[in-house]
Formats: sequence, structure tokens, C-alpha cells
Amino acid sequence: MTTLCFRHSAFAGHVTPAGHPEQVARLAAVDAGLAGLDLRFEDAPLAADAEVLRCHPQAYLDRLRAAVPASGFAQVDGDTYLSAGSLDAAFRAVGGACAAVDAVVAGTARNAFVAARPPGHHAETETAMGFCLFGTVAIAAKRALDHHGLSRLAIVDFDVHHGNGSQDLLWHEPRALFCSSHQMPLYPGSGSPREVGAHGQIVNLPLRDGSGGGSMRAGYEAVIFPRIAAFRPELILVSAGFDAHADDPLAGLEWQAEDFAWLTHRICDLADTFCHGRVVSCLEGGYDLPALTASVAAHVGVLQERSR
Repeated sequence: MTTLCFRHSAFAGHVTPAGHPEQVARLAAVDAGLAGLDLRFEDAPLAADAEVLRCHPQAYLDRLRAAVPASGFAQVDGDTYLSAGSLDAAFRAVGGACAAVDAVVAGTARNAFVAARPPGHHAETETAMGFCLFGTVAIAAKRALDHHGLSRLAIVDFDVHHGNGSQDLLWHEPRALFCSSHQMPLYPGSGSPREVGAHGQIVNLPLRDGSGGGSMRAGYEAVIFPRIAAFRPELILVSAGFDAHADDPLAGLEWQAEDFAWLTHRICDLADTFCHGRVVSCLEGGYDLPALTASVAAHVGVLQERSR
């Protein structure tokens, strides 16, 4: 058994204005990181509306559909844009994440990586923001809980920016432990340790600018990993943002590719202990293209190694 990887040509149909960091070229950088790995590739399916509606109301979906331009761009937030192909890409990002959950829960794959864009962890219940349209990982979590009947799952979000959208969408969900490490202060401004969710099931680990991989490792060992172990999840979902890398232009945590490899190994350790190795990882940020290639290779390389 090896790692299942979802891709689709539609992800290149989400086009952003020239100079925007969340660019189509990220896909080639991700593919370069996957090259040479022994993965099983599948096309990400198109999610049904019902999947998106697990987390977002119909009125929000209607508003986004009405905003899609026939050509050019529609700006829906200060840094978030729609092009003609954006919703198809976003629906396939959700579809890939849900299909990955289905495969891993069914046991046809031990773990999975969803190489999709646009990212999702900033999208709140009725707000597109931070390059994100739908809360992809939160939707996948709800599918695991409500469709597959899991009792508990954990989400690890190691994107350099706080996953405010996932936190918002899962604030009242006692079956989902949401853990985020992120640079603070930084966009979007949320992510204080005081933000704990309606049931105490949200864990925020702010990290200082320039703190490096050593501080991250210490923080995870002291704060996040013990909470996951105590929660005993039946599945671990990952919001895999690689913009904490030292070369990324949008932040300054100064991680290296080996830090992502270490973190992935430790997540897999917990998955092996509590949930038969079941991990589903979804691409979030990462905007320096060579760093994105190296970080994806490190992360998915570990998933492949641990899938055997």
C-alpha cells in the first residue's frame, strides 16, 4: 500500500492576477516535489453541493456562484479573487479531500495527500478570505464524522498563518480537535491560546517571528502532541501549508524542509498509535516555489515511507 495523491487539471483553472502569490505556478512546484515518489495518483472528483453545505450555508454558495466572472477576475476579499474556473477548482479541492477521507477510512489507502488549490483554511462560514473559498479540511472532517460515523478526529494545521476559517467552522464541533501552529502577530490576527472553542477542543500555538524549527518542535511536543494523544483520534487531517519555510516571502518562521519531515513523522507516530496510521493531508499555503517543491517532497516523502 502506498500514499494516495489527488490532483486535477481544473486546479490550474483558478487563475489569480499577475503577481499574486497564490498562483497557478504553485502546481508545477508541487508536482516537482512529488516527482520520483511512489504514489498512487487519482483525479480529484467534483464535490456535490451537499458536501460544501456541511460547513457553508446555501446563501454563501449562491453568492459565490453569482460573483464568478465570464472572464477576468472578480475580487471577493482584499486578496481573494475568482476567475471563470475558480469554483470548479474549489469544488474539486473539496471533492479530493472527501475522496481521500473515504479511501483512508475504508482502508484502501493508509494515507493521502490532496495537491489542490485554492487553499481552504481561511474561509469562514460566510466569508471568503486569505486566498480561500471553501473550508476544505473542515468539510472533509465533517464528512468523516457525519458520513462515516467517526467519533473523534484531530486536525493539525501547520500553515504559517492561523487557520481562522477551520477554527470558525469547527468552533462548536466537540468531535474535532483543531490544533494550529502559526506565526503571531501575522495575518489574519486570530489564533490566541485563549481561543479554545465551545468545548475546549481548539488548541492554538503562536510562534514568534524568526523562532525557527527548534521552537516549533518544542511547542508541538509540549502543547499539541499531548492534546492529540489525550483526544485519541480515529483519523488525523492535516492542513499542510509550507509558508513557514525560511524562504517564503509572506512570513518569517524560518523552518527548513527537514522541519516539515520531522513534523510529518511525529504526526504519523500519533496516527500509528491511535488510528491505524490514517492521515489525510491537504495542501494549503507555500509561496516560494523552490521551497514549496522541497517542502512537499519532504512531507509527502514521509507519508509514502510511513504508508508501507
